[in-house]
Amino acid sequence: MQKNWTNTVPTTFDRDAALRMNEIAMTVFAPIYPVIAQNALTVTNICQGVCLDLGSGSAMLAMAVARKAPQMRVIAFDFSPHSMQIAMDNIDAARLKDRVRCETGDVHALPFADGSINLIVSRGSMFFWDDLENTFREIYRVLAPEGATYIGGGFGSADMREQVIAEMLKRDPAWDCYARKKTGEDDLRRFESLFQRIGCTTHQIINDATGFWIVLSKS
Repeated sequence: MQKNWTNTVPTTFDRDAALRMNEIAMTVFAPIYPVIAQNALTVTNICQGVCLDLGSGSAMLAMAVARKAPQMRVIAFDFSPHSMQIAMDNIDAARLKDRVRCETGDVHALPFADGSINLIVSRGSMFFWDDLENTFREIYRVLAPEGATYIGGGFGSADMREQVIAEMLKRDPAWDCYARKKTGEDDLRRFESLFQRIGCTTHQIINDATGFWIVLSKS
């Protein structure tokens, strides 16, 4: 499968970019994170153990999961040290330091033990991964028995999608949003083939008003 399969333009994450992303996450995007967190918990039926948020940015989804699932510990994981510093400040301000922690690293080589993560979530990060197969192989490796993923992109509901896209286009008419790109049958078949190659026999691809989400289960 090709790099950046949606042809999304890569983002440079210096500190200024990380601050801009955080401002958007805490304003325009703020209402979507509790919705996506609840969708993830409902679809996977996992609400305790350890949750890993890949490409977590300023940790908005990680914190939303922690609030929705009080029995779950959450790891906010991102390649950008700038984003992680902002995330730590957000977590501290939200008084969630006891259950949400930050780690910096590469999704293509996850620094976690085999079978150590119960739930893996990610919103928007997958569209920038250089090597989807290697990353999903790593994801499946660290996923615990009976664990599951909720990985992809979207806004949680049709109403949220229209609201956020409209507001972002007001800010920047040239805004490049993967949510407006189409996922074709060829893409779906390539994902099916990828999951077979990594040995995951139980999976679901959600492609509806909530967004595009990949649910891998390790049963």
